[in-house]
Amino acid sequence: MPESLRTRLERLAFGLFPAYAGTGARIRYIAADWREVRLELPLGWRTRNYVGTIFGGSMYAAVDPIYMLMLIRNLGPDYVVWDKAASIRFLKPGRGTLAARFTLEEAELDAIRAALRTERSVDRSYAVELTDATGTPHARVEKLLYVRRREPRARSPDLRASP
Repeated sequence: MPESLRTRLERLAFGLFPAYAGTGARIRYIAADWREVRLELPLGWRTRNYVGTIFGGSMYAAVDPIYMLMLIRNLGPDYVVWDKAASIRFLKPGRGTLAARFTLEEAELDAIRAALRTERSVDRSYAVELTDATGTPHARVEKLLYVRRREPRARSPDLRASP
């Protein structure tokens, strides 16, 4: 699916948002429906560690917010999504640009909605690999996300009304 003008602008905004820009990663693609996101993490002065490979913190930070944002965009405002836990397994040192591809299937969204019809909340696990140009994985990140339906807010009393 091609990018929309909106997702193209959102992709560019990632590069301006200080917390994400500091990772050194670049979002390369966001599908118009937010069901696929691709990013690159180059080896450079901002991402290089003491031994000359990509800093593990940069690897994690590059992928950290993506699945949460994808779920928020796809489930909509009636749902609350939070990161609950994460782990990273380093497989090989990153000596060049690494890439990650995130996908979210409609069946996964349907499963979340169905589970939340009977449960107060659900935890969902997602994994993504950072790979080099040949497809060799260098790190695997697993994210555990918490999802629940948003509870309707109680109306606050009108404090301006006089007794």
